[in-house]
Amino acid sequence: VIGEPLNAGKIIDAFDALMAGARPDGLMDAAKAIMTTDTYPKVATAFVPLGDSIVILNGIAKGAGMIAPDMATMLAYAFTDAPIASNVLQAMLSKSVDRSFNAITVDSDTSTSDTLLLFATGAAAARGAPQIEDAADPRLVAFRRALDKLLLDLAQQVVRDGEGARKFIEVRVAGAASRKAAKRIAMSIANSPLVKTAVAGEDANWGRVVMAVGKAGEKAERDKLDIFFGDIRVAHAGLRDPDYDEAATTAYMKRQKIVITAQLGVGTATAKVWTCDLTKEYVAINGDYRS
Repeated sequence: VIGEPLNAGKIIDAFDALMAGARPDGLMDAAKAIMTTDTYPKVATAFVPLGDSIVILNGIAKGAGMIAPDMATMLAYAFTDAPIASNVLQAMLSKSVDRSFNAITVDSDTSTSDTLLLFATGAAAARGAPQIEDAADPRLVAFRRALDKLLLDLAQQVVRDGEGARKFIEVRVAGAASRKAAKRIAMSIANSPLVKTAVAGEDANWGRVVMAVGKAGEKAERDKLDIFFGDIRVAHAGLRDPDYDEAATTAYMKRQKIVITAQLGVGTATAKVWTCDLTKEYVAINGDYRS
């Protein structure tokens, strides 16, 4: 609870015992230890070529509510045994996070304690892994790709476990004037309570998507706007699609994963973000949070 005093001594006093009990297979225990309203631990692992060696990349995350860009009340930790300099790790992490943890939202609320850390022990050097000192080193191509994939996996696990969530939503924006505009519009759709409750109710209410596009404050023209639910075009040129199929759309909305696409037709930029539906359970969890 934000503002409640934390007895740091309880944590500090446990350090020695925790270090003494540390073991190589303790990643799942660590993932469980940071859970709050999460319903399951979030873990991801990758084995990545670096030079002539294989290095390990592990990640854990925690979060289910108060999740929005800038990571909110979310904790995420990634670990590798690759011998990569800290400035290189920071450069890769800063770039990767824009399309993973900073592209998710559960409820649009950003907390005071969000954290994402990337650690490199360098232990793989003993197996012949090369020391990396430059973010432009071509030997990082596979590692960078694996890091992007791992962080996106963890971020999407957080969204799938959103408080009270039943459906996972991917929002795509295409044809925007700029990447920044595309992402802002995508987040406007993803953060809209009306869009999220429509998905919870399995209602393809595309007018709410149009509303969310408009309120984003970025360039959009009604007469060029197409809206899709999955592969079904529900609106074309700002109007209900003449070939709209209510039965097919209703069947699609019963799926666990829903893809909403807004094609703006004012440029070439694209963006993807991820969210979940908004249910009565979310209200119950947060209404009873301290009771």
